Order: sequence, then C-alpha cells, then structure tokens
Amino acid sequence: MKAPKAHWPTVAIVGVGMIGGSIGLALRARKLVGRVIGVGRSATSLSEAKRVHAIDEAATDIGSAVEAADLVVVATGVASIPWILDEVDAAVRPGTPLTDAGSTKARIVTAWEKRRRARRGRFVGAHPVAGSHRRGPTAADPNLFSGRVTIVTPAAATPAADVEEVCGFWSALGSTVYTMPPRDHDRVLAMTSHAPHVMAAAIAAATPAEARQFTAGGWRDTTRIAAGDPELWADILLDNAAPVAKALSRIAGVTEKILDALQSCDRRRLVSLLTRAKEDRDAVGS
Repeated sequence: MKAPKAHWPTVAIVGVGMIGGSIGLALRARKLVGRVIGVGRSATSLSEAKRVHAIDEAATDIGSAVEAADLVVVATGVASIPWILDEVDAAVRPGTPLTDAGSTKARIVTAWEKRRRARRGRFVGAHPVAGSHRRGPTAADPNLFSGRVTIVTPAAATPAADVEEVCGFWSALGSTVYTMPPRDHDRVLAMTSHAPHVMAAAIAAATPAEARQFTAGGWRDTTRIAAGDPELWADILLDNAAPVAKALSRIAGVTEKILDALQSCDRRRLVSLLTRAKEDRDAVGS
C-alpha cells in the first residue's frame, strides 16, 4: 500500500525538546510530512533529536531554516515565543501557517496581533495539553498527542481558514482540538495546570528531608509535576500571574474550610468536604 501523501512537504520546528521532538516523531510516524527541520541553539540537543529520528535536518539559524517551510511550529519556552515568532515571520514565505505550543496564550497572541497587518505568516496560537516533567528529545513520544486535548486560541481577527488549518494540524497529530479565546485559555489553565504545579511544588518543598524515605504512591503522584524545569515554570507562572493567583486563592479557601473542620474535630463537615472533592474528581474520569 502506498503511503499517504504528505500533508506538509516541509515542517520546521523551533525548539526540539520533549514537545517539539514529539511533534516531529508524530509527523513522521503518521507520514504527514516530507521532511522535518529542527531549529535550536544546542548542537547536542539537535544531534540527539536526529538520533531519535524526531527531525531529518538540524539548524541553528531560524531564518534559513524556516524560509522553505510549509508550516512552522514554535515549541520553546513561553518567554521567548513572541520574539521567535517575529524572527520566523521575517523569513517565511508569505502565507505560511505558523503555530506554537506555549502553555500560556494571551501575551503571545497579543504580541502577534499588534503587528498583524504587516505580518507575512498566518499565526494561530495553540497549547497541546500533554507532556511530562521529563525534558529533551530523548523524552519525546510519537503518541504524546493521541487522545489528548489541544486548545487552539485564535484572536478575534484571525481568519477562519487559518484557524481551520491549524486545528487540522493538531488533529492530524491525534489531538482532540478545542478553540477558545487566549484569555479564556489562560484562566482555565491557571486552575487545571498552573496552580496544580504550584501546589505540587509547595508539598514537595514543605516535606522535611527526614520524612522523604517514607514517601509512597500518594506523595509521589501528587508531587510528580514538581520535578519539571523550574526556569520554564517560573516563566509560565509569571506570564499568567493574575489568573494563577486567583486560582490559588480559590484553593486556599477550600483548604481553610478543611483546616477549620480539622481544628474543630467536625467529622461531618470534613466528610462533606472530602465527598465533594471525590465527586468532582470522579467526574473527570481516570
């Protein structure tokens, strides 16, 4: 049987860590691409990405790497995405679709929209809600996006055809795709991703060294995400500071109720609070 025709002859991925590497592997595994060009600053990381077959070619210069691309994905940390998009846009062919994989969206999309009329590329922001605390191309997984959610975040002025094309890209990687405005994305992810990371970090940091040898599944499951890159997470949290602070205040309110029930030895109230939490968690599924 002949392989399906590549949807994108050339895809350039700027940032070939775990997410960028997984995009490359998924494109290749699904035969959606002719070649994948990986762009990065580290020759070691790029070499590793080639070794695991996440990319076909490596480049350290953004301009030369994206000028022949039919689609460009920026999969770097959120702090650098706006200026990288500017560099990409200056070099791509007019009309080239661009997307990203940043965990925050409002600042990135706003920066792009300020110069929309002068842009060469067609950018639509996105956030694949997938990943792990592991880093680098050796952690990449061709099935990372399969059955997982990707949120696409068009601006009000984004043409519908551009949204459809970027949604099609993420869907082709296996994602279930939703669209929402960038600020709505940041508000929702503050509660479901960013605040949980803070809570995991707080639990890990508050656990005394002498107690660590007694940790088991509950502690390890709860704190796993605290093992993520602190520099990367600091940028995410600061980029979405107000919604994260609001989410943490909401968590603190529930925590105060549980603390009050404990201090007053109010078993009925404690059971009620724990039951509510269990029902909310059960509603999400496994």
